[in-house]
Amino acid sequence: MKVPVVVMRGGTSKGVFLNFEDMPADRLLWDEFLLDIMGSPDRRQIDGLGGANSLTSKAAIIKKSDSEEMDVEYTFAQISIENQLADFKGNCGNISSAVGPYAIEQGLVPAIEPITTVRIYNTNTKKIIIAEVEVENGRVKTEGMCSIPGVPGTGSPIYLSFTNAEGAVTGKLYPTGNAADTIQTPRGPIEVSIVDVANPLVFVNANDVGLKGTELPHEFTQEKLAELEEIRASAAELCGFAKKENATKQSPAVPKMTIIAPPMDYTDVTGTPRSASEMDCTIRMMSMQKPHQALAITGAICTTSSAYLKDTILSDLIDVKNQVFRLGHPAGIMQTKTDVIAGHIRAIKVIRTARIILEGYVYTKKNYDVSGMLA
Repeated sequence: MKVPVVVMRGGTSKGVFLNFEDMPADRLLWDEFLLDIMGSPDRRQIDGLGGANSLTSKAAIIKKSDSEEMDVEYTFAQISIENQLADFKGNCGNISSAVGPYAIEQGLVPAIEPITTVRIYNTNTKKIIIAEVEVENGRVKTEGMCSIPGVPGTGSPIYLSFTNAEGAVTGKLYPTGNAADTIQTPRGPIEVSIVDVANPLVFVNANDVGLKGTELPHEFTQEKLAELEEIRASAAELCGFAKKENATKQSPAVPKMTIIAPPMDYTDVTGTPRSASEMDCTIRMMSMQKPHQALAITGAICTTSSAYLKDTILSDLIDVKNQVFRLGHPAGIMQTKTDVIAGHIRAIKVIRTARIILEGYVYTKKNYDVSGMLA
């Protein structure tokens, strides 16, 4: 069976984009269907479209919205590489940046020059994302001078606004009801903050887990990754996602482990020196139990929002001075911009780039009951 598919890069992630109409009619088969397409579970994903990395093992399912207030509905799935699991609990901000271009190119949204605004309803978080996409001669513009850390070259800027993103997955700003919680670890009790904005994150102070905060992905040992996952698993249980002993398999994507430290000098993965004066904090995130090569957009959104909060572990580390917030991550510096009204963050905006890499068909190993599918 062959399935229409578009492979896209969105920000620092890559994934398969599928029209909702081409998904199995039985929602219970979606996990199996996506695992089939991506070639999971298999560490190399040799028999599918997955790239053997959590950043390239993602899927987006897009549907034209029936609501007059939205243009498209978007469902995100993180496809596990080694387990029989497609995780729908949270969203991916980087993949979100490709939803607007996909919708325009697939005719789900009319192309309006010079900027087409696409109103996206993310079904995972039940939140609205507004994408502003450059259009030229009736097509999505991909060439431009915008560069983002972690992606070679430049492209046309895509502006993403995450509006009223609190409680995206758990329905609460603080999933535990507390701005800070204490978790027991082999090295003793440590204080964490679990915050849910765009996606739930569990924040830890780098010093509390024996890190500087400037480590690059290759510098994390297996022992350190195991220690961080144990903390994340405890946070998952506090959120009610899974028991601690089952969290790695049942809720591997959320909450996301996030290591925070004050601004400091470091050299990024490209060999570029980064100065403490360029940033407001340093940040290191985990993605599916491995170090993120750059920074998740939802992670940047949640961290930016959390920087304004009182009584979290970020309060003593981060001093918010401007609307533009600068996060030093392994691949460089990411900036966000906040829209604050009467002390409340209405929206947080980021700049990304995206492009179509491939459009065609993927062949599944099994037949699925899908209306309109090409056999």
